[in-house]
Amino acid sequence: MAIGVARLLSSATALAGYPFSKTAILPSSLPIPLGQHDALRKGKGLMTFLRQGLPEPKKREMLATLFSRRHPDRLLPGSVLTVTTEHAPGIFSGVLISVRRRGPDTSFVLRNVVQRTGVEMQFFVNSPHLKDIKVRQRAGERRVPKQRRAKLFFLRDAPDKMTEISSSVGKS
Repeated sequence: MAIGVARLLSSATALAGYPFSKTAILPSSLPIPLGQHDALRKGKGLMTFLRQGLPEPKKREMLATLFSRRHPDRLLPGSVLTVTTEHAPGIFSGVLISVRRRGPDTSFVLRNVVQRTGVEMQFFVNSPHLKDIKVRQRAGERRVPKQRRAKLFFLRDAPDKMTEISSSVGKS
């Protein structure tokens, strides 16, 4: 029994150069940037490497521009967006009331009033069902005032302010 275990461990270490696990093998199919190959084999920078490889390029660009904290083209709460999805509802327009930044798990909540009923939908940026995000009106431009809050949950209790923001875009 001891001979079989020793042989298993020795063959695993011969295959993998990863020092923290004897069974972990880095696949050679991943595109590894130049100069990081040895660092990744030692387990350094592995999570950032995986996070960069997870989203497709279009979603990665959205995360880097629209949902960044400091990018000049970032989305601010109070902006009016139109989101296109693959499933029902196909198109949803609403006021951006919150952004939850969590890397690949970044999500945002849109709110709209449909037939005098408040409707909120949460969308995950990296979801395969999300097709497109169009900015109809940015907060701070023309008729849509710039909000002084990061989360606009007070719009749930103030339907008059909600309709004021969304109707000003419908007229323009």
